[in-house]
Amino acid sequence: MAEIRLSAVRKSYGRVEVVRGVDLDVAAGEFLVILGPSGCGKSTLLRMIAGLETITAGEIAIAGDVVNRKEPRERGCAMVFQNYALYPHMTVADNIGYALKVAGVKRAERQARVAAVADALGLGEFLARKPGQLSGGQRQRVAMGRAMIRQPRVFLYDEPLSNLDARLRVAMRMEIRRLHQRLGTTSLFVTHDQVEAMTLADRIVVMNKGVVEQVGTPTEVYGRPASTYVAAFVGSPGLNLLHGVADPAAGVIRLDGGPVLAYRRERWPDVAAGPVTAGFRAEDAAPADGVGVPFAVDFVEELGAGRHAHGHIAGQPAIVHVGPGRPVAPRTQMALTIPADAVQLFAAEDGRRLREVAPVAVPELA
Repeated sequence: MAEIRLSAVRKSYGRVEVVRGVDLDVAAGEFLVILGPSGCGKSTLLRMIAGLETITAGEIAIAGDVVNRKEPRERGCAMVFQNYALYPHMTVADNIGYALKVAGVKRAERQARVAAVADALGLGEFLARKPGQLSGGQRQRVAMGRAMIRQPRVFLYDEPLSNLDARLRVAMRMEIRRLHQRLGTTSLFVTHDQVEAMTLADRIVVMNKGVVEQVGTPTEVYGRPASTYVAAFVGSPGLNLLHGVADPAAGVIRLDGGPVLAYRRERWPDVAAGPVTAGFRAEDAAPADGVGVPFAVDFVEELGAGRHAHGHIAGQPAIVHVGPGRPVAPRTQMALTIPADAVQLFAAEDGRRLREVAPVAVPELA
C-alpha cells in the first residue's frame, strides 16, 4: 500500500490546459473514484500518475517518493484499461503471467502465482483459453489478474467497466470491491458513471473542466454537493435546481408565477435577499393531498419499485419520485409537499453552495 500526493498538477497540450492545478491526497489503502464527464481530465490525471503522460507542472509523489521523472515501471502502479489490452495469441495463463516472464521469474513460481490469481478471480478453468474464447466480463477479469500478479503498490482503473453490459457491470463492481477488501491496495478508479462511483468509492473526486469541484465520501457528495454542477451530476436523477428570489425575512424562495419553497433560516444564515438557486432531491418531494407547490407532469418513467414523474415547477424542469400505488398521469397537474429541511441553497452567480450551519446532534438516550 502507498499514499499518493498530487500538488498543483497541470497538463497542457499546446495552449489547451486539460488539468488545471489539481491538489489531491490519497491515503494508503484507500479506494478513490475520480468522477466526471468525458473531457474533464480524469483519465489524463490517472495516466500522469501512471507515468504514461508527462506533467506540465506540479508534483506527483507515491509513498513519499516524487515520481515526476520516473519511468512507469519504476512507480509501482498497475493499470487496468477500458479495452482490456490482452494479447490475443496468448492463453489466459500467459496473459496473466506475462509481466513475471519478462521480469525473469522462474517458471514454477510463475505458474504458482498465476494459479493463485486465477483462483481468486474465478478464472481457474479458463487458463488454457485465449481471449477470443472468453466473454467480456471474463476478459476484464484477466486484465485485472494481469495487474494483480505484479503485486503493485497502486491499482489504477481507467473506466474498466464501460464496455460491459448492465448486468456484467453490476457483477464486476462487486468483484472489484471484494478484491479491494481482500488486498487493501491503494486504488484509483476513473469513471463517468455516478452509480459506479457511489457504490465503489471510499471517497469521490468530482472533476469538471480540469479542476476538482468536490472531494468527499459518497454520502457527503450526494447529501451536501459543493456546487450546482455536483448537485446535478451526482444522483439518479440529480438534484432538482430551481432559480428564484430569496426572501430571508419570510424564510422562502419565491419562484416565477407565485410558488414558494420554504427553507430553514437557521440552517442558511448567509442568505441575502435576491437571486438564489434552490435544490431538492426527487425522493424528498411527495404528492400533497391539499395545497402545495404546483407541478405540471409531462411524462412518467416507470421504474418497477416506483416511478419518476418528469415535469415543470414554475416553468423550470423537475423530477419527482412517486411511490407505487400513487396515481400519476402524463399531462396532468399535481401539488407537491417539499419539506423545508430538504431544500438546499446555492449562489446564483457562481453555483457554489451557500454556507450552512449544521444542526446540533441530539445525544441518544441510554
